[in-house]
Amino acid sequence: MADQPAPRPAAPLSRSALERVLARAAQLQAASGDADEAGALSEEQLIELGNEVGLSGEALRQALAEERSRTLVPEESGWLAALTGAAAVSAARTVPGSPATVLGALDAWMQRTEALQVKRRFADQLVWEARRDVFSLIRRALPLWGRGVELVPAGDVSAIAAAVAPDKAHVRIVADFTATRSQRAATGAGLAVVLLLGALPLMAIGIAPALASAPAALAALLALFVTRRLYRQLVARAQVALEQALDRLEFGDAKPPSTAQVLLDAFIGPPKLPK
Repeated sequence: MADQPAPRPAAPLSRSALERVLARAAQLQAASGDADEAGALSEEQLIELGNEVGLSGEALRQALAEERSRTLVPEESGWLAALTGAAAVSAARTVPGSPATVLGALDAWMQRTEALQVKRRFADQLVWEARRDVFSLIRRALPLWGRGVELVPAGDVSAIAAAVAPDKAHVRIVADFTATRSQRAATGAGLAVVLLLGALPLMAIGIAPALASAPAALAALLALFVTRRLYRQLVARAQVALEQALDRLEFGDAKPPSTAQVLLDAFIGPPKLPK
């Protein structure tokens, strides 16, 4: 009997192929009903598994931190999001420092630059809200720092930090404008309705409905357009403010405090860092 040819060794999988295989295996397990809590992996088990397939622990920790921080971003759906835009803006980056150091620096930035104060404090997360004292009101009315306080209209500003290495942390900041968006949309829609109703007196005096309603309809559309544009400008400025906060974490504060900032610190004291 002739010798059987030796089986050819399986070709090694590329990284992209490996990712597709793992994703498909997870999908099949979920479809089979075996993906229960008993089969869940801890962070250390996941890192150990990743090391076996050539993924570094730092990369896996960063991926885990990014995935967990996505829970801060609210889901978007419905006509309101289509009319005005997103309810929240976020920015994320891996920066030098431990999570506690990063959150402390962010807290100082939010208090000093954005006129916010701590609303809730967790082990790996801080939540801020707008300050309501007289000095903060003056600060908003007189932007002596060369820029406005862009995050004050947000209902909440949250930051979550997770270690990805001994000297690195992944941080995500989210500014939630849900309440502000609803208020502005309601104001714009109310103004549009009032403008549309303005056509009724014209029709009452005998003007053709099409002719009477055309200017009112154009004015109502203009009111909605202006509402949408102003809200999007607000969240765009907030996005820049979040990125500036992360720039400071990554590159440090290159500018010395202004005279106005020194005077404000003299009146109300410097920012209170987390204990």
